Amino acid sequence: MKTIVTLLSLVLLLYGCSGTPDYALQAGDLLFQDNSGGLSGAIKEVTKGANGRSFSHVGMVVPDSCGGLWVVEAAGRGVRLTPIDSFAARGAIAAVGRVKEEHRPLIPEAVAFALRQIGTPYDSFYLYDNGKYYCSELIYDAFLFANGGTPFFSLEPMTFKVAATGEFPEEWVEHYRRLNAPIPEGELGCNPSGLSRSEKIELRSSAN
Repeated sequence: MKTIVTLLSLVLLLYGCSGTPDYALQAGDLLFQDNSGGLSGAIKEVTKGANGRSFSHVGMVVPDSCGGLWVVEAAGRGVRLTPIDSFAARGAIAAVGRVKEEHRPLIPEAVAFALRQIGTPYDSFYLYDNGKYYCSELIYDAFLFANGGTPFFSLEPMTFKVAATGEFPEEWVEHYRRLNAPIPEGELGCNPSGLSRSEKIELRSSAN
């Protein structure tokens, strides 16, 4: 593991000086996106975040030694490190969650844990603790590890149904049909909107 972290540090040192937007972000800040369409829209449709908002994706800020900003995230094929300008190009950063001051000593270990997961496959099944990661699960486990195994964020029974109708959106039906798997309704898990409601972070409406 030490070798992996050293290699990642070297990558950041060599390639981290490309121009990136300055959002006055800090290590460990959580970046929330609220993209629509496809599964992003379906995620927002069945989850509820802080202040009545819903979010489709979340990643965590990792600064480099040159002052550049990266995002460690579970997206695409798996856990990866993304330049912040590329992250923002996929969808506006709708909100920033900053861990409250009393919990900030956890951030170095949370970031280190998340970086060690780079290359872990993406969890298209959205099942907790199956050896893969979806976006909010990566953040949950990073802070769980940093907090000595005591949950920092909360797991809750997941729903894939629209509250107003009690029906599954067609996007979820098709998604799990392609996977040849049942929709994991009621299984414990987490989502970006749920993380945004945590009393352990301060949520800002935008990154700039």
